[in-house]
Amino acid sequence: MAGEKKELLQVEGLKKYFHTPYGILHAVDDVSFTVMRGETLGIVGESGCGKSTLGRTILRLQEPTAGRVFFEGYNILTYDKRSMKALRRDMQIIFQDPFASLNPRMSVSETICEALLIQKLYSPRDKEGLRKRVLELMDMVGLAPRLINTYPHELDGGRRQRIGIARVLALNPKLIVCDEPVSALDVSIQAQILNLMQDLQDELGFTYLFITHDLSVVKHLSDDILVMYLGQMVEKAPAALLFEKPLHPYTQALLSAIPVPDPDFEARRVILAGEITSPIEPAPGCRFVKRCPRARESCLGVDIPFRKLEENHFVACTTA
Repeated sequence: MAGEKKELLQVEGLKKYFHTPYGILHAVDDVSFTVMRGETLGIVGESGCGKSTLGRTILRLQEPTAGRVFFEGYNILTYDKRSMKALRRDMQIIFQDPFASLNPRMSVSETICEALLIQKLYSPRDKEGLRKRVLELMDMVGLAPRLINTYPHELDGGRRQRIGIARVLALNPKLIVCDEPVSALDVSIQAQILNLMQDLQDELGFTYLFITHDLSVVKHLSDDILVMYLGQMVEKAPAALLFEKPLHPYTQALLSAIPVPDPDFEARRVILAGEITSPIEPAPGCRFVKRCPRARESCLGVDIPFRKLEENHFVACTTA
């Protein structure tokens, strides 16, 4: 059918474990999902739930422990280094800290040019072509041409993040992993960057994995939202449906914590008690059980399946 969207990214049973002096840490544990071309999947959860590790593992910045990652139908976990280098044109990442992700010894021009030269899209001798492309990219992300020879320490956080976005756009990728791209910025700057990312998606058709702990942000950006807790998926649904009808008690607690800019609004906060389950060699069963107000015997001893309860709405909970 004309206009029918196709799968761009398919993740199957992805796992990433780390060996520690205390045992094996299950950072990402059996995560599976599909992202359609041109759409945005928001990935949310508390700090330490495995969101960033998931994004980096999908891109093979960290090698997975198990699972498969299909990009345009090909399992990229079987690719060698040369194939992965070529694939970097299509899969890029925007890092959380715009200052730490930039080389302080490289100017704006040099930073944006770097990917073009590494991927041999331009010759180092083509000075005029490189400069023209850099200025085009700077214009796309709202950076003034006069900043072309400045350095990261001379710019504020918003402009540094725009440099990071321009560097990503240089290769015209199909998939962009956005790892908390605005969490280090002031609120006014956050809005500018988020609007820029939406405009670029509308114009160029990017597919985003948007990783954040800010649910108020992800609601407006995402087509679907995946909620993670201690390395596992607990709920996935279209954004509007998740906010209207959250099924997992952890999702309900997260949504109740969103501040409402109305002094007369009485929020019904869900306060979570109990201790957090250790992600190091966790026992079978629900990892949220120690904090769950609806916990019961069936939550223990056996891992909870991630099941479909209604159209496009999946949850891992025995009480939903």
